[in-house]
Amino acid sequence: MATSSVLSTFAAAAITLQLFLNTASASPHMKYIDAVCDRAIDQAFCVKTLTTNPPTAAPIALHPLAEAVVGLALSHADKTAVFVDETAKKDPTLKTSFTECHKAYLAVAAALKSANVNLKQSPDKANYDVRSSSDHMRLVMELIGKNTDKASTTLKEMTVQMEKLLDLAAGAADAVDDDDENIHRRV
Repeated sequence: MATSSVLSTFAAAAITLQLFLNTASASPHMKYIDAVCDRAIDQAFCVKTLTTNPPTAAPIALHPLAEAVVGLALSHADKTAVFVDETAKKDPTLKTSFTECHKAYLAVAAALKSANVNLKQSPDKANYDVRSSSDHMRLVMELIGKNTDKASTTLKEMTVQMEKLLDLAAGAADAVDDDDENIHRRV
């Protein structure tokens, strides 16, 4: 009986130590993700996105994480621009509005490329580049707002995702800057 009690105590201590080591080894990576996600509107989405995408799952520092986050947003903008362009070419009833949406997504992609360049030299400018993209997303939603066709519904979903990714990218740029002057923009 005494041996069983000693083994149970030893096993409990080993499990506790293992949990402590796992938490300690995860925290250096999570502190960078937390720095970004603390600035996000949808923090649960932020944590899920940044911990499940390989470029952002194990950051080694805040700046590379910010570049990866902006890269995720840029990738989504590029894919959406291709979808919108192809749809505009295939469906004459959507050509006019989708051509304007395509221009909006190209502008978002350009702003995100600029943000990635500006992260090192001027994180405030990078934050501005990302935040200015919100105007383009509003335009897209206005252009397709009442459409109920499949392509418009898909574009609406892609635009909602884009808005979430833009929020993460702005939070990443703000985290690199870390002076909290942009806190009023996150509310």
